[in-house]
Amino acid sequence: MNKVSLQGVIDMHVHTNPDLRHRAYDDFELTDAAVRVGARAIVIKTHQGMTMDRAYLCNAYNQRVNHGNNNFTMFGSITMNKVIGGINPVAVETALKLGAKVVWLPTASARNHIEKLNLDMKKCVEVVRDGKVVPEMNDVFQLVKDYDAVLGTAHVSPEECFVVVEAARKAGVKKIVVTHPEWWLVNMSVEDQVRMVKDYDVILERCYAQNMGGGKYKSNLPSNLEIIQTVGYEHVMVDTDGGQVENPHWELALQEYMQYLVDHGIPEEQVYHMTHTIPAGLLGLED
Repeated sequence: MNKVSLQGVIDMHVHTNPDLRHRAYDDFELTDAAVRVGARAIVIKTHQGMTMDRAYLCNAYNQRVNHGNNNFTMFGSITMNKVIGGINPVAVETALKLGAKVVWLPTASARNHIEKLNLDMKKCVEVVRDGKVVPEMNDVFQLVKDYDAVLGTAHVSPEECFVVVEAARKAGVKKIVVTHPEWWLVNMSVEDQVRMVKDYDVILERCYAQNMGGGKYKSNLPSNLEIIQTVGYEHVMVDTDGGQVENPHWELALQEYMQYLVDHGIPEEQVYHMTHTIPAGLLGLED
């Protein structure tokens, strides 16, 4: 088998330092790695709030060091955890004005996350209440729509995810990504993933590995292969959710992921679609 190329690849979910949890790369090291392999773009994510200001500095660094000799762009995001006040339209609008491309629902502050890990429920951020999205979510939907940004479902439960996605679609949000539905903490069944795609035309983000607790990770590659075969490559985006010191460095994980798919019968043009075409469309880039 030919070795797949990372040229032009896009990953919309990577964690870096600075972070409360130590990561394998800092922002500039990830920039260097991306340029080294010829990547087109990365979205950096933090559970501590916003990264669009950090993305700006990465792009300025790239320009000064490499003098425009590549077309890599780092993008930022905002995650609506307790640290930014939860579902906070003012914070979301500020982030989007400063260039954020992805608005994630709560991760570590999600009710589902806190319940599954038996943490302090006082720290949770409500997204759905009494079967409906909380009122602030409607303002967030409008902002995501107006700025043509991406809504990521993060760590909410499958039940909450269906409520949010339906409300977002009704509000006119065009770009919706169901975040790592395979992770045991989210635990969305294959049947629900199929229904999400069929009923709401979402993108399923399928990641390299999942945190099983205690510093242990489980490969998602076999189940990722199965979901691609089940729902079709047109609805699956290949991301790493990388940056952990326990896993291979970002570019190695992505290379392994893509190679696994090709080696197991997914045509290279379909892998290209999941790693280039889909994320380029979400970020408003030319493929």
